[in-house]
Amino acid sequence: MIDGASHPLVVIVSGPSGSGKSTLVNKILELPDTLLSVSCTTRPPRRKESDGKWYNFVSEEEFQRMANAGEFLEHAQVFGRSWYGTPRRWLEEARFQQKDLILEIDVQGAEQVRRELPRALAIFILPPSVKELEQRIRERGQDSAEEIGRRLERVRQEVKCFGRYSYAVLNDELERAGREIQSIVLAARCEVGRDTAHFQRILQSLGG
Repeated sequence: MIDGASHPLVVIVSGPSGSGKSTLVNKILELPDTLLSVSCTTRPPRRKESDGKWYNFVSEEEFQRMANAGEFLEHAQVFGRSWYGTPRRWLEEARFQQKDLILEIDVQGAEQVRRELPRALAIFILPPSVKELEQRIRERGQDSAEEIGRRLERVRQEVKCFGRYSYAVLNDELERAGREIQSIVLAARCEVGRDTAHFQRILQSLGG
């Protein structure tokens, strides 16, 4: 098990497709000293997606090689089709840069990360309603009717995992939701015991 009390803070952001996870992750990234983990996936890029921004697009052969070599912090197959995974190197990069690591991953991946990093901060993003969620997915124009159906069914399964998260943000109004998710991260940075060595050095310098 990796020592979750040492730097960096690992922030997990999960939520149904169309809930606005990426937008709220961008709000977190507006904070100083944050680093986005870029996931690997075997699915083809959608329109306007570029390699290396949110995903690195790899072949199934390369993905399996990485998985067999233990290069993923977490990985899972979604809808029984494409694979997604978080390269472990991002954790080391965050430690090297002394930044907090932001993971936008699904509930399967979140469970894996929390088993290895039990002190990771887990935030679940909720949409205002299933109706609005479906509208958001359809307005993106990226998925077939069959794919939309699969996504909505997955929403029902993911929401059942809601209670496993430490915090939840209702994304019904972006400005407020953005403030809330930033506040959660900022509060976690101040948690006593998260970075004991750092606080101890300060206390010792003050004579504590």
